[in-house]
Amino acid sequence: MTSSSTSSASFTYRDAGVDIDAGEALVERIKPFAKRTLRPEVMAGIGGFGALFDLSKKYAEPVLVSGTDGVGTKLKLAFQLGRHDTVGIDLVAMSVNDILVQGAEPLFFLDYFACGRLDVDTAASVIRGIAVGCEQAGCALIGGETAEMPGMYPDGEYDLAGFAVGVVEKSKIIDGRSIAPGDAVIGLASSGAHSNGYSLVRKIIERANPDLNALFDNGDGAKTWLADAVMAPTRIYVKPLLALMKALPVKGLAHITGGGLLDNVPRILDASLMAALDSAAWRRPKLFDWLQREGRVADAEMHRVFNCGIGMVVVVSPAHAEQALQLLREAGETASIIGAIRRRDAGQPQTVVT
Repeated sequence: MTSSSTSSASFTYRDAGVDIDAGEALVERIKPFAKRTLRPEVMAGIGGFGALFDLSKKYAEPVLVSGTDGVGTKLKLAFQLGRHDTVGIDLVAMSVNDILVQGAEPLFFLDYFACGRLDVDTAASVIRGIAVGCEQAGCALIGGETAEMPGMYPDGEYDLAGFAVGVVEKSKIIDGRSIAPGDAVIGLASSGAHSNGYSLVRKIIERANPDLNALFDNGDGAKTWLADAVMAPTRIYVKPLLALMKALPVKGLAHITGGGLLDNVPRILDASLMAALDSAAWRRPKLFDWLQREGRVADAEMHRVFNCGIGMVVVVSPAHAEQALQLLREAGETASIIGAIRRRDAGQPQTVVT
């Protein structure tokens, strides 16, 4: 009798852990965020099966540039601290900064938010941050996907992925081929660790066991909470660098992500060249001093894991270096000449930080 009664029970999708109503409520909640990011080329709003974008006819030979990325284990700290409002900015930044280095203007962005059980407030906070990042980058939040998958993620946790598409005139693609010995290397300040190296950051925090809600002097003249320093969202360099590219020739751009300065700068260099960087030429945020001290991390490891205060590298001819600095600073960037391109000796690393 019991077996028969159990086998005839009626289940709903909600019984299985998926709340369709919550998903629909989230779509309605995020529509105003997405609307603020729209560009004239967007042909449909949020909610359709696909997003439509009319590629501008202002390009003679348009080349599409795409990129995808996530936020990594920085999300674990977001869960721990209950801070979900800025990881969306990180998500956008990692993709738009990547396509920017090839000279591309980001056009639109899509996100993927996956969780075990959908918390509308948390998801809305994350997606609001994504919209803020899109506004900073000047691209449209054109669509996305929210996946509620019971049993796949612990309660209160989620994962993020982002996808950006941009466009560049074929004749203006930046690929580093024109970089030559003597060229100036300009560094743009980062806002912190951005979204890289957080497995090590978390291990250091676990060992040091600091009060993340304590005041912390990051060396910029104002104290902040340690949690704010650790969770500071990735800086988006799109608008200042697009303006710079219109004003003068940029030979190369490197987004300093996983691999730090040592592994990312060589990605734009010919094998015969190297970048000689002077660590005294820029201010390293004290967050990195704290991480190095508490984790007993070697200098070389710091420069390979973290951006150490430089989030983007710009290579220009020495004749354009001062003008580039002026334009970047006028656009609100903290920029400085941090080194130069040299001929590389046999066996020499392609980035040397002294």
